[in-house]
Amino acid sequence: MDGTTPSLLIVEDDRSVREMLSAVLAHEGYEVDVHDSAESALRQFDPDQPDQPDLAILDLGLPGLGGVELCERLRRDGYRSPILILTARHEVADRVRGLDAGADDYLVKPFALDELLARVRAMLRRRVRSGIAGTNLLLGDVELDVDTREVRRGGELLDLTKLEFDLLRVLLEASPIVMTRASLHEQVWGFEEDHMSNSLEVFVSQLRKKMEADGGQRLIHTVRGVGYVARTT
Repeated sequence: MDGTTPSLLIVEDDRSVREMLSAVLAHEGYEVDVHDSAESALRQFDPDQPDQPDLAILDLGLPGLGGVELCERLRRDGYRSPILILTARHEVADRVRGLDAGADDYLVKPFALDELLARVRAMLRRRVRSGIAGTNLLLGDVELDVDTREVRRGGELLDLTKLEFDLLRVLLEASPIVMTRASLHEQVWGFEEDHMSNSLEVFVSQLRKKMEADGGQRLIHTVRGVGYVARTT
């Protein structure tokens, strides 16, 4: 690796998916290290080497040592870069286990390549920001500290509830990807969505009022029929 080109670790046992991912990501300019099993990937992974992949893409349905176990091993061995897990639509329990094991995001198969590439770009941007600002998430003049659970806008501390903080964190981590209502419900409230409730709209409204109390620029935007996105424009 030359230190400037992002490097990706791909672990996928399905040959057609593996070859597609390798070709598309290489075409986008990434360096790719591709494996068909967790065991193969672990043989190549050296936690003592500083030159580790900038992002890992792991299939959950791996034979032998599964994707959840691979995620746990990588985290335990000191891998600190983002992990994106690929999961079949019916693997909800494994999806939760993957996030609990240390994954940063997930993508359900079958997926659109445009969404995969957008998620890769967003995760790599968050990695760069983390390297500059520790565990802070930044957008415009808003700074969110994951460890202290403090949010400041223009240097001023905002008084957010737990749910407001969690909602803002999910939106900032995803930025500039649009988060669907269902995805926000999953990540903020858990894997349940009350279709008869307007709780999400209420919390977004409350969060906006606090963030825009002093005339600040709107950063949380509504995408009609889809959900919400955090962006500066």
